[in-house]
Amino acid sequence: MATAAILTPVAPPSAPTFGTTPAAQPPPGQPDISYHPNWETYQARVARRTQTENLSKEIPEGFPKELKGDLVWEGETVAKEYKWTYTFTDEQLEDINNALAHFNLALNIAKGYISQETFPLPKTHDELRRLSRELHFGHGFFVLRGLDVDRYTREENIIIYAGISSHIGSIRGRQDAYYDGKRADVVLGHVKDVRSTTKIKIGSPAYTADKQVFHTDSGDIVSLFALGTAAEGGASRLASAWRVYNHIAETRPDLIRTLAEDWEAELFTKTVNDTDKVSRRPLIHHQPASTDGKTPERVVLQYARRYYVGFGALPRGNHIPPITEAQAEALDTLHFLGERFSVSTDFQKGDIQYVNNVAVFHARDGFRDTEDQQRHLLRLWLRDPEYAWETPAALSERWERVYGGVTPELQTFPLEPPHPLGMQKDPARWQRHRNCLALTDENFTLGSRVGEEDGLELWCYVVVSNGYHRV
Repeated sequence: MATAAILTPVAPPSAPTFGTTPAAQPPPGQPDISYHPNWETYQARVARRTQTENLSKEIPEGFPKELKGDLVWEGETVAKEYKWTYTFTDEQLEDINNALAHFNLALNIAKGYISQETFPLPKTHDELRRLSRELHFGHGFFVLRGLDVDRYTREENIIIYAGISSHIGSIRGRQDAYYDGKRADVVLGHVKDVRSTTKIKIGSPAYTADKQVFHTDSGDIVSLFALGTAAEGGASRLASAWRVYNHIAETRPDLIRTLAEDWEAELFTKTVNDTDKVSRRPLIHHQPASTDGKTPERVVLQYARRYYVGFGALPRGNHIPPITEAQAEALDTLHFLGERFSVSTDFQKGDIQYVNNVAVFHARDGFRDTEDQQRHLLRLWLRDPEYAWETPAALSERWERVYGGVTPELQTFPLEPPHPLGMQKDPARWQRHRNCLALTDENFTLGSRVGEEDGLELWCYVVVSNGYHRV
């Protein structure tokens, strides 16, 4: 039998847990696991499996026993070797203001056309390109500091954010394929607690004050711009997926096998040409070193816990099998090791954070807003065609949904977090369908399209990665 995991005991998470959303209803046969990890349940599962199962002592063939490089770091030591906060100089801030004026006044074109050419930064560009290289070949994250968001309007802040980001990753990814019920490439997301502004139940932790467990977003680079910070809590936490991989490979190689197998994920979103509501792919992907020596061996991590356990009003459906005990242990192992090796970036108002989304995963402490101080982040998914890593074959379809066919004309940058519009054709008729939500009904259950009644299409709106999607 395998030996127990070599995992230094730590106390249950002490980070703020404001506004904990009730757990999603588990499907039949699901292991004892929910979105918010439970340390005692995890330790009991580790003990049970290591004592009763014949667990593999070998990692999958071809996978590395150990990853090396700047991407392997721990929160306790990374600050001693790497200064991740870059503060703009006065000259660079003037550069940004000049670019804003050029885009707004000289060009006066749609925001979808924001680029290095239309938002020129001659005094800042080279430094931003150096930082993009750090994302891809260095420690995998950095923070830009020095912007005074109160000096600008909401629209100006968005233009500045997209403009600066175009010098780091010139390709913006699609976070939603619909806006106000119409086809659009929504490339800007809002991360904010919206529970006080609506009665509807929430299906994504991004729209609550809950602690958000370790996960990745979609795409190569995930960026967040802090328009406002919480009155208490809300720290952004990052962890090296490579450091976590090394620990698991050394202590529990069977879990590397589990993570490298296909998992069935619940898809809660509708994007362009989506038909399947289930995704089957591994959580980790091995990329051998190139024969010319230019590209090192890599392991890519891509997952979000809620796709396997649900969250709030969006449970994992009964149409797919429950996850296994091994998968439940693997999910908890990723999270608790992420916490153990994590660093807080001390996210402040006006900061812009950039993260290599395939090598560094992230989490957020729970938080508390007040009337005068509220946490509000803007989000971009980016890709740098010069430095981008090769996309694993198993992720190519997902990457195509994010980056494929995004056009300047359809790019949309919402000024505020999306709000459900309800059934516009016939609200009264919509309210009778209990598997759709109604703005006047607090007891809805989120679901999918329910068909037609008297020729009228009936739709539900569900909360997914960016707001409320028609599915």
